Amino acid sequence: MTVLGGLAAIVGPLLGGQLARVTDWRGLFTFLAVIGAAILALIAFGYRETLPSGNRTTGGFAQTGRDFRSLLSDRVFTGAVLLQGFVNAALFAYLAGATYVLQGIYGLSPQQYALAFGLNSAGFMVFGYLAGRSSERWSVRGTLAAGLVMCALGALGLLAAGLSALPLAVVVVSLLVMVSGVAATTPPATTLALAGYPHMAGTASSLLGMARFAFGGVAAPFVGLAGAASMLSLAIVTVVSVALAAAACTALAPRRRARPAQPYQTDEPELAAAPTR
Repeated sequence: MTVLGGLAAIVGPLLGGQLARVTDWRGLFTFLAVIGAAILALIAFGYRETLPSGNRTTGGFAQTGRDFRSLLSDRVFTGAVLLQGFVNAALFAYLAGATYVLQGIYGLSPQQYALAFGLNSAGFMVFGYLAGRSSERWSVRGTLAAGLVMCALGALGLLAAGLSALPLAVVVVSLLVMVSGVAATTPPATTLALAGYPHMAGTASSLLGMARFAFGGVAAPFVGLAGAASMLSLAIVTVVSVALAAAACTALAPRRRARPAQPYQTDEPELAAAPTR
C-alpha cells in the first residue's frame, strides 16, 4: 500500500503539471471530479462483499466504540497510532508548504515543482518498499528506528535552511530524506499495531488511518503562520512533529520482565535445612 501510494503521488503532480499548461484551476478540479466519479462507480458496481455474513461484526457504532477502547488500552497499539499520527503530521506539513517554499521562495516553475515533488514521491515509494522487506528479514523495531532517524535528519535540514537561507539543493534533499523516512516508518509501525489483533484488523487499520489524516489535518494550517515568504513555520512544524513521534516510539519498546526471585543458597547445611517462615 505504501508503494502504491508513492506511485500515485508521483503520477499526480506530473500529470497536474502538464494539465496546467492547457487548462486553469477549474479544469483541474473538473478532471479530479471525473476521476472521483469513476472510482466511486468502480467500487459500487465492481466489488462485492467477500466476508461471510457469520463473520461480520454486528452492534454498529456501539461495538466500534468498544473495539476502539480495547485497542487504545493497549500501550503498543496506542504508541503506534501516535507515532504514525505525528510522522504524518510532518508529511502533511510538507504537502501544505512545499508549494510556497519551492515555488514562492525558490522560484520553481509548475513543471519544475512537479519534478521535485515526483522525486520525493519516488523516495516515498522506494523506502516504503525497502522498509517492508527490512521488517521481514531484519528487525521491525530497527527499521522503525531507522525511519525516525531519517525523519529527524530531514526536519533538522529544513530548520537549518529556514534559519540560514540555504541553497535549494539543501531543501530538496532534506525534504527527500524526511518524506522517505515517513514511508520507512509506516510498514513496521503498522506491523506492531496489528500484530495482536487479527480478529479486528479492519477496526485497527481504520484507527491508524484516521490518526494519520487527523494529525496531518491539524498540523497543516500551522505551516502558514509565518507567511508565504518564510519556510520557518514548515521547519518548526516538522521538527516538533518528529520529536513527538520519537517520544511516542518509547511506548513501542518491549517491557523488561522482572526476573523471578532466586532461592537463597548457602554452603552452611544448618541454614539450608532451616524452614522458611
